[in-house]
Amino acid sequence: MNISAEALKDHVKYCNSLTNYKRRLTREVNIGGISMGGKNPIRVQSMTTVDTMDTQGSVAEVLRMVEAGSEYVRITAPSIKEAQNLEEIKKELRKRGCEVPLVADIHFTPNAAELAARIVEKVRVNPGNYADKKKFETIDYTDSSYGEELERIREKFMPLVKICKEYGTAMRIGTNHGSLSDRIMSRYGDTPLGMVESALEFIRICEELNYFELVISMKSSNTQVMVQAYRLLVNRLENEGLQPYPLHLGVTEAGEAEDGRIKSAVGIGTLLEDGLGDTVRVSLTEPPEIEPPVAKVLTDRYHQRKKNSEIAPLKVNIPFDPFSYNKRKTIEVHNLGSANVPRVIADLSDLEKVEWRDLKSIGHFYLPELDKWKMNDLGCDFIYAGSEKINFMLPNGLKQIVDLAGWTHSDEHLYPLIKNEELTEEVKLSSQLNFLLHDATELTLPGQVVDDPSKWVVILETTQEQAMTALRRFFFYLVEEKIQIPVIIKRCYNSLAQDQLMMFAATDIGGLLIDGFGDGVMLDIKKQFSDKHEQLDSLKNVNAIAFGILQAARTRMTKTEYISCPSCGRTLFDLQETTAMIRKRTDHLKGVKIGIMGCIVNGPGEMADADYGYVGSGKGKITLYKGKEVMKKGVASENAVDELINIIKEDGQWIEPALIQEELN
Repeated sequence: MNISAEALKDHVKYCNSLTNYKRRLTREVNIGGISMGGKNPIRVQSMTTVDTMDTQGSVAEVLRMVEAGSEYVRITAPSIKEAQNLEEIKKELRKRGCEVPLVADIHFTPNAAELAARIVEKVRVNPGNYADKKKFETIDYTDSSYGEELERIREKFMPLVKICKEYGTAMRIGTNHGSLSDRIMSRYGDTPLGMVESALEFIRICEELNYFELVISMKSSNTQVMVQAYRLLVNRLENEGLQPYPLHLGVTEAGEAEDGRIKSAVGIGTLLEDGLGDTVRVSLTEPPEIEPPVAKVLTDRYHQRKKNSEIAPLKVNIPFDPFSYNKRKTIEVHNLGSANVPRVIADLSDLEKVEWRDLKSIGHFYLPELDKWKMNDLGCDFIYAGSEKINFMLPNGLKQIVDLAGWTHSDEHLYPLIKNEELTEEVKLSSQLNFLLHDATELTLPGQVVDDPSKWVVILETTQEQAMTALRRFFFYLVEEKIQIPVIIKRCYNSLAQDQLMMFAATDIGGLLIDGFGDGVMLDIKKQFSDKHEQLDSLKNVNAIAFGILQAARTRMTKTEYISCPSCGRTLFDLQETTAMIRKRTDHLKGVKIGIMGCIVNGPGEMADADYGYVGSGKGKITLYKGKEVMKKGVASENAVDELINIIKEDGQWIEPALIQEELN
């Protein structure tokens, strides 16, 4: 959905402010005495992983989750028997003094939803499969036949709405990108618009019946699609005169460890910066009690947030299309901007002396016995080492940026970093590439830069608390003034815990990349180190985060991506163990996306973005996919990873790990 520039000026709205954080005011929805939306804080929640029929196991897990900070707990109810057992779980929790509101997660089974709505405080339904069974068929609907389908859905959905009204039960209408119905796919395609329309069909029925206790979500494992869908949802709710419902934010199948946290922060953090979101669930392939503290890292940042004091107003409401990805148009300067992938600059300026061994931390390896350099998938593109020129020959393709005081014309691998105040008529410039260090609150660039942009790249930084909005405002200035100079996004953080560093950087930088802004990343952390070894470990970590953000924002793919669900009571195998096993065998396949799903609910739909899929289809049985195509059914779990690798080999995407190691050696 591409919006014209004229429409953007007057019509498109999806958030209260793009230049200062202001949270969207929504309806307040009561969920078991803990209200969401309105002026309530952003709530944190998670979902159980044990079998719902295991009452004591479920209760123990819920208690751990609540202790970890979960304000709502979701439990799967795939059939009537699980829905019935929610009552036993609830009784046992209340007996133990735990009053946490429970949410029943429903797919495919309206009768289970109708029973659960009489027991728990909230039910979640997926409009893609509540009244439809997915057959991956394309159907040519007329307006009349489509209307008949909507009436069929209405008849199937109405009983649940009436029960929720009677029992005071809230509902989440949760669209998932990967499980859109054949009907929606046939009319709207696999798009954010299709996701939004899927939810709106159910929302309209609720409003017809005067039921408004709704929470809405638009989840996807693709962060760009997820962000676009939530924004479009808000826009459509307002344009249609529907209620401003609270939003449940989450990235589906985000994965585990660093990748899962970064990917979640890119998607969720971007929307929080827009002022959208009333509850957050970070979906990790880890024990569920790990999730609430991670979610709080994101949400706590927005409590008592101060306004930016130096941000200029916009000339138009929204000077970009928030509903589709369009990279900001730039000229090519050296290997930056235009069609080039975003570049990574490693900041080595805090090292007392840079030695050749130190470059291993940023992906470049010198092999003395062969007298040659090798680079791994996370090899950075530029290094900045302050005012000192590095005194050894750098590997091919790696260039150094140096402060103006240390720059000389004689070295073709060396480029100057110039501050605004240093830029005079007398200063000697590189004829190829110069970096201008610029503060985002200054919405002007020096005349020398604007008049001759072909040899300039801006390194953009800010000290504003609302860093992302300050940086974004500068990009808006460039768009408004039609300045096409490439821009590197620089963020420097003081000493932070690991989760904070990953997720703050992923929000501040990833949110810009999602909107098509930024031609590279420069990330740094300032802290006291006990020795150089610790300092190099930090550099390695920061470099990995920079590449992780680019991958999570879908702007530069440098490693294997795992789209793995967080596990729940439907899961048919040990998801964490299986994910680790598949990762061990395949993590050298650069750019390949592998979906690892615990059951058919999170199967071919949820991993819609994956190249290959590993899906539980029964106890000890796995179904293997290539894209959305089933390749093998009923594979014994002990053989399934080998069979998955055979499918990748037959597809010509396999590389032997030994060949990669031989390259590095």
